[in-house]
Amino acid sequence: MTSSVINNIVRFIVLILMQVLIVQNIHLGSYIILLPYVLVILLFPFDIPKFMLLGFSFLVGLTIDVFYDTAGMHAAACTLMGFTRYYLLKFIAPRDGYEAGLEPNIDDMGGAWFTTYAGVLIFIHHLFFFYLEIFRWNEFFSTLGRVILSSVGTFAFVYVIQFLFYKTTRRR
Repeated sequence: MTSSVINNIVRFIVLILMQVLIVQNIHLGSYIILLPYVLVILLFPFDIPKFMLLGFSFLVGLTIDVFYDTAGMHAAACTLMGFTRYYLLKFIAPRDGYEAGLEPNIDDMGGAWFTTYAGVLIFIHHLFFFYLEIFRWNEFFSTLGRVILSSVGTFAFVYVIQFLFYKTTRRR
């Protein structure tokens, strides 16, 4: 339990610093904006209580809002992502449920499961965030293109991070 808390705190600090110091300075045009800090929310343990998940999701978004000066948009999108995560996990749960001690990552749950899980949550986060940012309907399709391209870019970045920084411990 203690190591899980420490791992999540270190993951939070590292991903926030990576987002603010490195990724913020990567310019791939106005249509692709990478937001890999969402990995913090994606990798919270399965058994985290709902109210804690919402609180931590809000805190992650609020921390990014402080650095990006976005007046709560990241906090709102992250809170929605945390809220949706609970129901998505119930919807895509294995028949026997989740094993104790596993995390929602590629190594523990498999690539197909993680692609569905992370893809849906990243898309929901980006959809809410970018439409909240633009806050008008006359740019609906250009914003939708931005949502799709940014979601694909962020998902690819998150997927690569999973392979680079998480060692294989899969049981055979």
